[in-house]
Amino acid sequence: MIAPTCRDLPKELVEIQSTMQHWARHYGLDFFPTLFELVDSEQLSAIAAYGGFPTRYPHWRFGMEFERLAKGYAYGLQKIYELVINNDPCYAYLLDSNSLADHKLVMAHVYGHCDFFKNNEWFRRTNRHMIDEMANHGNRIRRYMDRFGVETVESYIDACLSIEDLIDLHAPFVGRTTDRPDRYAFPEATAPDEPPRRAARFPAKEYMEPFINPLDRTESAVRKPEVEDGRPRVPEEPHRDVLGFVLEHAPLKPWQVDVMSMVRDEAYYFAPQGQTKIMNEGWATYWHSTIMTRHGLDARDVVCYADHCSGALASSPARLNPYKLGVELFRDIEDRWDHGRFGPDYDACDDLRERRHWNTRAGLGRQKIFEVRRIHNDLTFIDEFLTLEFCERHRLFSFGFNPSSGMYEIESRRFDEIKRRLLFNLTNLGRPIIYVKDGNFRNRGELYLEHRYGGAELHQGYAEDTLRNLHRLWSRPVHIETIRQDKKWVVSFDGQKLESSN
Repeated sequence: MIAPTCRDLPKELVEIQSTMQHWARHYGLDFFPTLFELVDSEQLSAIAAYGGFPTRYPHWRFGMEFERLAKGYAYGLQKIYELVINNDPCYAYLLDSNSLADHKLVMAHVYGHCDFFKNNEWFRRTNRHMIDEMANHGNRIRRYMDRFGVETVESYIDACLSIEDLIDLHAPFVGRTTDRPDRYAFPEATAPDEPPRRAARFPAKEYMEPFINPLDRTESAVRKPEVEDGRPRVPEEPHRDVLGFVLEHAPLKPWQVDVMSMVRDEAYYFAPQGQTKIMNEGWATYWHSTIMTRHGLDARDVVCYADHCSGALASSPARLNPYKLGVELFRDIEDRWDHGRFGPDYDACDDLRERRHWNTRAGLGRQKIFEVRRIHNDLTFIDEFLTLEFCERHRLFSFGFNPSSGMYEIESRRFDEIKRRLLFNLTNLGRPIIYVKDGNFRNRGELYLEHRYGGAELHQGYAEDTLRNLHRLWSRPVHIETIRQDKKWVVSFDGQKLESSN
């Protein structure tokens, strides 16, 4: 047995960790070394407020989040049982007021998360030493605050955070870098028959880039491509990573470039967690329930375990519970592949009685769920494995607000409508898809964005606030093209007033 790693845990918790780690590896889970730390409720609330990284840069929003979490715990409205971060080694935090049964459950749950972090494809390109990187970010931002003032730096971070969701979630997997982009790589041709050239640049670490490849040297060696009307066109094709485009082309000071690159790095680090919330929580829940019910429960633990599991898996019409949906889908996949309820023969069978009793004794369930854990995210997970039989068995329905009655009501129990609604909410994490269409709009260096309309209109207030913050970063008028009431509208902000036109 591999010896567990701990941070001054009591002897009985070390023994529990050793047992949970043994059974996790026994079932085939593969995870980074895991460090458990025992903290009190206030410490856990503070760590959770920082997203699991206590050495992260200072910002007022973390204080607001701490107040919310601490008051929720004090008033009995919520309780954080565990917190684990994607890192090598993985760091996990245990609440000291938990019972021993809770600690068993939490440790088994954590090992499920750690296995998912290490093996899921969508986490493969994340920084596995992010806890060190976050500490570096914090130190650099604190130095900027000392030099330029806390309010100046915090207000700039506010503007950056307003567009931190406007990134390309698929960039790490299609050859578009998630590191700081090449600000200076515009093609140049010295003659019509010569191939494009790029400005000479030297390899450099991110924090040394402004010094190794200064703007004046590299920019003087290049010129931007031109389009038919003679004006520079950047980007040549619509660009989905709005944050990266602003970082690349906005007239920012060196310290502002550095801060924005940190915000962007963290946005790409956290993106896979949003993309796999249902799967990640479902996978961890599957394994804590498997390990606990077969190996971890004493007679005295049963009531506590059942009570806390029922609370974690409880569902309500107004809220999708990722724990419940995820674990039930994994169990359904395992059962279907164990009984052979897949493939062309099963799909072609239209006899409901025969389908209900279908059993080829394939025994492939455990192998299949490990495969699913490795290659899918929430969107493909739901699209591939949410079936009509599953919806009927779990009585799923779509739920929404009825403006005529002023109440939330069941909209539909139809399978296609339920699945469509789920997929719609999971696409791009449920956020609008925005592209940079032109960074030199009207040949005046104005920023023109395009909202790829998918049936949901932009929230007017959010859009206007984002345009204001974008203007602070871009320093010139900004525009966004969208759809309202089936008509194209362009919302613009020039630094003074907002205008809408169609």
